[in-house]
Amino acid sequence: MTTNRTDSSNTDFRNLVKLLDADLAVRNGDDHAFYDQFNKIDAIKNCIVIYIDKLPAACGAFKEFSEDTVEIKRMYTSPDFRKRGLATAIVKELESWARESGYSKAVLESSLEQNEALSVYEKSGYYRIPNYGQYVGVDNSVCYEKKL
Repeated sequence: MTTNRTDSSNTDFRNLVKLLDADLAVRNGDDHAFYDQFNKIDAIKNCIVIYIDKLPAACGAFKEFSEDTVEIKRMYTSPDFRKRGLATAIVKELESWARESGYSKAVLESSLEQNEALSVYEKSGYYRIPNYGQYVGVDNSVCYEKKL
């Protein structure tokens, strides 16, 4: 396993995000357009791609949410590489990078259909908080937070 810190111009990151968006379109159904508007990747400075045998297997990113907080975004593991702990590895690497960058907290949003993701976040020490920002009042959204 190789971990690459990069940005959203990385071709492998962009290709994994295309697969993520296709998966989310199915999972989120009619709500996909709402969520999609908050997940643009044009200028994300902090992205990670994990490679297995030189193949891009998983990705994740964070962007600044506030002065001391990052928002975890664009988490995805290719189906061929699931059940290997890659999502947990990405979360840990994103947290380390955020701490190194001076942030003390991370937040994230996921949907209720993302059972695998919710499990990863909870096992990684994230706890549920009231929905924030654009997710307030969105019944399908769940928001989490963790002190770094």
